[in-house]
Amino acid sequence: MTEPALILVCKKPAPGIGKQRLTARLGIETTQKVADALLACALEDACDWPGPVVIAPANVEDVEWARALSAPATSPVTVVPQGTGNLGQRLNALDQTLRAQGMKQLVFIGSDSPGLDSADYATTREALQHADIVLIPARDGGVVLMANRYAWPDLSPLPWSSDQLGTALINACRNARQTVKTLRPGTDVDEMEDLVRLVSLLQRDSRPARCALLELTQNIISTLKIANA
Repeated sequence: MTEPALILVCKKPAPGIGKQRLTARLGIETTQKVADALLACALEDACDWPGPVVIAPANVEDVEWARALSAPATSPVTVVPQGTGNLGQRLNALDQTLRAQGMKQLVFIGSDSPGLDSADYATTREALQHADIVLIPARDGGVVLMANRYAWPDLSPLPWSSDQLGTALINACRNARQTVKTLRPGTDVDEMEDLVRLVSLLQRDSRPARCALLELTQNIISTLKIANA
């Protein structure tokens, strides 16, 4: 299987799980709505992907949930749960499993980068024909997208969830003698400031899930302004 596969690495949204920095500002219920809307955007991308799609839920207990998510997709969808360990260990294991199934070019995304668009994905697929590793860095120092055509080096020691991740990932790949191509930076959503940035980022985006996220974000911001007035 030579066509690139899109790998959506995600958690099942649940009250109080994940996005703790947003929860501190918005509360559990509103953060849950944001997480659901962000996941819908990632699924929108999965449905539009012109090749194999893999949904990788964080827990094996969520396999059936992930299978239900894949129902609208037009491309073949596989559900492969993540293993145990830190994110680096889970990505290494997932990478190994998918390559054993015949997948060679893998494009990994999370569920919190709604700014990704068709141009980003097309540029990634093109760059992956010439580089071993293709990365879209996040403006906060992390990564929005990470793609590879050869197995990842050991990712377990990397500083996940820190502003040093992008640099550390590039260095790990280059130390493994893999060529790395970085594309224009993107935005993920971890802080309230990231949510505010979505208003301008998605203003002209006509994709349905992005429109719904924009409306939710605008309502949240308006409510916060009224509460702080």
